[in-house]
Amino acid sequence: MNWFERRIRRYEHRRWTTDDNRRVRPFRWGLEHIGGNAEDPDPAEFLRRYARQAVENSREWYAITPANDYALDAEGVLTFTSSIASAWPENNTVHAKLWRGSSKKAAVLVLPNWNAKWHGQDGLCEWLQRLGVTSLKMSMPYHNRRMATGHERADQLVGSNIGLTLQANRQAVQDARRCLRWLEQQGYTRLGILGTSIGSSIGYITLVHDDGLTAGGFFHVSTYFADVLSQGMSTNHVWEGMRQHVSVDEAREYWAPISPMPYVERGMAAGKNSFMVYGKYDPTFPPRLTQDMLAALRKHGATFRALELHCGHYSLELAPFSYIAGYRMLTFLRSALL
Repeated sequence: MNWFERRIRRYEHRRWTTDDNRRVRPFRWGLEHIGGNAEDPDPAEFLRRYARQAVENSREWYAITPANDYALDAEGVLTFTSSIASAWPENNTVHAKLWRGSSKKAAVLVLPNWNAKWHGQDGLCEWLQRLGVTSLKMSMPYHNRRMATGHERADQLVGSNIGLTLQANRQAVQDARRCLRWLEQQGYTRLGILGTSIGSSIGYITLVHDDGLTAGGFFHVSTYFADVLSQGMSTNHVWEGMRQHVSVDEAREYWAPISPMPYVERGMAAGKNSFMVYGKYDPTFPPRLTQDMLAALRKHGATFRALELHCGHYSLELAPFSYIAGYRMLTFLRSALL
């Protein structure tokens, strides 16, 4: 390990320790969130069947109709009802902020990182607007304006409740697709999607399931939801609540429907243009998982470009990495959509 890598890794660890509200929450099967019985005597078998069927029929599992209550206020905030009614009413209204660009055809849906604040990634949206591209930044399930009462973090989207995590990620994809339908209603025909971290996973799944999307840009890339959660630094408190109850292999199977890799292996990425940026020293999305994802994309005929930077997860926000990544990503989206 050279001095530069050590410096990056120290920064990553320091940033990770600044969040003091992480909690190890109790493990739950959560079958009641996905149409099952909380008292099922064999919850593992239920989850195996459920996950297998969801992957095999993913187009139906992620299918939506446009919302019938879209409303855009004077401040440019779009709201509508989510297609999934969770147990927390405040989570069931989707909020998304609009930046109108000069192009009448090109628009990008932006999906921020886990636990992003309401104003997180506004800078990216402003740069897209300057390039002429309209951007719509969606608040993810259980985040900021959608946060469940009594919670400080979006522990439902990435958590030790297996069924609830499945429901929340499915909801995120369906919410994203309802955002895309609204953009189409406004006349936008060249649509892209831009995701960061968990937004990258959700964005990629949306890309392969939504025929309205032309291109996808992703900051941080990985394979299976369970692999990132069990191996990543930022989610080790979540895995701590789970590891005595399920193995990584079991969690990978249960969470396959909300993982990018199964859809790559089914060839669903073919014909979808994407650009992926990742950090060589990322302790949250381990690079070996990223390399596995890129190898699978090549094997199954996906059209993509990738950029490796000598940074980590949090340090991608630092100069010069943020400038390089932002310039390359925005250049890609502009060329793909305009």
